[in-house]
Amino acid sequence: MTNPHAPELVASCWTSAGAVAPLQVPETSPVSISDRIEAIASTGWSGFGLAHDDLAAARSTLGFPALRSLIDDAGLRHVEVELLSDWWDKSLSHRWRPQFDLLLEAAETLGAKFIKVGTTIGEPLDDLDFLVDPLRRLSAEAALRGTRIALEPMPFSMVGSVPAAADLMRNVDMPGCGLVVDYWHVFRAGTSLDELSGSLEAHQIFGVELNDADADIRGSLFEDTRDNRRLCGQGDQDVEGFIQTLKSIGFNGPWGVEILSEEHRALPVREALRAAHETALACFPEEPALRSEK
Repeated sequence: MTNPHAPELVASCWTSAGAVAPLQVPETSPVSISDRIEAIASTGWSGFGLAHDDLAAARSTLGFPALRSLIDDAGLRHVEVELLSDWWDKSLSHRWRPQFDLLLEAAETLGAKFIKVGTTIGEPLDDLDFLVDPLRRLSAEAALRGTRIALEPMPFSMVGSVPAAADLMRNVDMPGCGLVVDYWHVFRAGTSLDELSGSLEAHQIFGVELNDADADIRGSLFEDTRDNRRLCGQGDQDVEGFIQTLKSIGFNGPWGVEILSEEHRALPVREALRAAHETALACFPEEPALRSEK
């Protein structure tokens, strides 16, 4: 029996994508969108995410209105769409502009509350002022389509930490521009939970992603995040403490769960989704964590 008081959990795009990984060309899931939605709904999730290439495939086949019908019929209440990069560079608009147009259309039709954006892989930068005006432009355009822009800081990208990203949001100073706070990127950036709570404001948090990891990094940071994440509560990080910290700031969900690993990709999608949901739910000890129906 499903517990009506349990936290709402969203299967972030890679959690349900099956045997496909970030930066693979293309990043299209081998699982059909209808099978994916059915597996997500049947394992207790409240919503899910889709990456750009899956959205492009869905638009060219069944179309976004039909996809919205599938989502509504499955009873899924939350949809996330991602990921846009290069948006600060006008010389690359031929590359990112069509992607942004598709993400705007997807967000509007599917009811996504934000479009997730990132920055180029590389060393984190100290001066992020050059991103302020581009973020304002993206946010203004997103608002016209009924959605918002959510930047995800990553320790191997230009915006390398949540505190730096929170400062950037204060400079942008638009209600339609905020952050996705991914726990893996928090601890791998060396940000403590005290530093996190001291830097963030509740209105800046548009989305949260839960996951876990071993203490030691294997390979590069990107390789570690792509191939070695652990299910919530099965690594060496303080997932419960992270949840409590976000609640103390004022965030109460829905909670994304983003599991990326070679082990996760090797599982049948339904099995992978069930494991990700049950282990994440178990990290909310104050909630009567009943398991979803099998």
